[in-house]
Amino acid sequence: QVQLVASGGGLVQAGGSLRLSCATSGGTFSNYVMGWFRQAPGKEREFVALITGSGASTSYADSVKGRFTISRDNAKSIGYLQMNSLKPDDTAVYYCAARRSGWVRYEYWGQGTQVTVSS
Repeated sequence: QVQLVASGGGLVQAGGSLRLSCATSGGTFSNYVMGWFRQAPGKEREFVALITGSGASTSYADSVKGRFTISRDNAKSIGYLQMNSLKPDDTAVYYCAARRSGWVRYEYWGQGTQVTVSS
């Protein structure tokens, strides 16, 4: 059973930056694809970014491409989401999640961390 704990959210002005962290335990971190998702009030949860187990490949939603960077430290079992040039539209609860390589469904989810971007 893999546990994930997301942290690093907060209140930031538009144009600012935040770095989210996702600390994991209970599994071999490099065996899992890690993803970040977000859910704004009144909206469905949406994909933000993912990174493969080795860190060799990443993928981003069009809305964050060029502004957000996903990374991971397999030695520390921690994943990151560096968010730059934040916009009010980025305001949401951000969740990290993990799935086994080759699977489609994310099996494990963190508790979420609130990101609020003021204009």
